[in-house]
Amino acid sequence: MRVHIQCGFAVLAIFWSFISAASDSVKFIDKHGFIVENQITTAQPVEQVWQALTNDVDQWWPKDHSWWYGEFSIEPVAGGCFCETHENNSAEHMRIVFVEHNKTLRMSGGLGPLQGMGMVGALDWQFAEADGITTVTLTYRVHGIDANGFEALAPIVGQVQGIQLNALKTFIERQ
Repeated sequence: MRVHIQCGFAVLAIFWSFISAASDSVKFIDKHGFIVENQITTAQPVEQVWQALTNDVDQWWPKDHSWWYGEFSIEPVAGGCFCETHENNSAEHMRIVFVEHNKTLRMSGGLGPLQGMGMVGALDWQFAEADGITTVTLTYRVHGIDANGFEALAPIVGQVQGIQLNALKTFIERQ
């Protein structure tokens, strides 16, 4: 019995740290939407990080966050597409609306299930380099209507954004 209780506390501690980390990324929630933000730092130069985001997205984007485990691409120009293709299928995950090379890549739309829920948002990839450290801040401002409210959804989106951003970090640090 004691072992089961200790295991239960260990599982609860892991679960709580997981929820806490996801909740930390939530910056704002109201009845119209939410804002989540995640950040990474790396010793890789900003140009290399930018290139990995825009040119190598198919190599690092988590395939379990896709429609068909397809091929991803980002066309980093205003009007460009963050798209996924697989055989005769294609999806525009987001539309590129602003590009300031090595500083800001802004996308507009609803990622994943948010698209089908009629939610849209601005996804900002902000890049800063200081003292040999590159910081990437990923901020997603989502708005729409959810009859259940956004209290449960926002931390999940924050967690998924964190997974995606950390996949980029892992990719660039392996190069």
